[in-house]
Amino acid sequence: MPKHLLILVFLLISPLAEAWNGAGHRLSALIAWQQMSEKTQGAVSEALARHPDHSRWAEKAGTSEAAAIFAEASTWPDAIRNDPRFYDEGRQSATPAIPGLPDNARHKHWHYVDLDKNGQRTEGEIDHQIDRLTQLLRSTAKAEQISHALPWLMHLVGDIHQPLHVGHHDDEGGTKTEIENPLNRRQPFSSLHAYWDELPGPSSLRGKRLEKFAGRLLETYPAPSQGNTLLWRDESHRLLGSAYPPNGSLLPAITESFDEQSRHIANRRITEAGYRLGRLLERIFAARVSRETP
Repeated sequence: MPKHLLILVFLLISPLAEAWNGAGHRLSALIAWQQMSEKTQGAVSEALARHPDHSRWAEKAGTSEAAAIFAEASTWPDAIRNDPRFYDEGRQSATPAIPGLPDNARHKHWHYVDLDKNGQRTEGEIDHQIDRLTQLLRSTAKAEQISHALPWLMHLVGDIHQPLHVGHHDDEGGTKTEIENPLNRRQPFSSLHAYWDELPGPSSLRGKRLEKFAGRLLETYPAPSQGNTLLWRDESHRLLGSAYPPNGSLLPAITESFDEQSRHIANRRITEAGYRLGRLLERIFAARVSRETP
């Protein structure tokens, strides 16, 4: 089969871009868990236990251990993309309400923000939604709002640290940029966005292997300054220049040096997201526990 037809076949069967894959989000979540006090961990676990998909998370994690379920919950906003209980607002009719959830839209526009060459927003709401969800978790007394907002906030803090989720509008954050990756025999052609999403490792990464990887990241990368959502967004946007590979003979091609650099950036950003998410949740839930304790 001619090479250009092979490229087309692989692109047609490539998965839709979802930000860091499950491994990336679980890694950030495990790092975040270690930044929280036992009281905050308990409050967060209680909130997640009220979520209607809590049993699904426990099943996927293969354990009832709180940190593992917390890590699994961080992948939920991607998991619902293919869940028929949920719907794409603006494209599909609303599906029946789910008991325990105030909202069952997929909110795909929450996962990213596209900026033009002048740094102006063209599409997407990730930064706005992080701030809104943070404020909601600080202020609401409604259990179902807390249980719904928490996994969304966990997930979006991870997403905003992925450079292509603060990307260029003209190629939809790298989803329309086709690349050749001779280092990946299983999938030598894909979108650039899909390449970055898979850098953390296999999406099925869980258990002891996940814990060991998170430990290595904590040993390798220092804790960042906390900053705010705007800082996190702008950090990712500045990394875009490093996120695109050099041109190859037919398509932009992943070289060994580019792959090594990209993995370093991905691992550092996953670690930074974990530190920042943990501190953010500590502030939110420590204040809630203080208010709610007689």
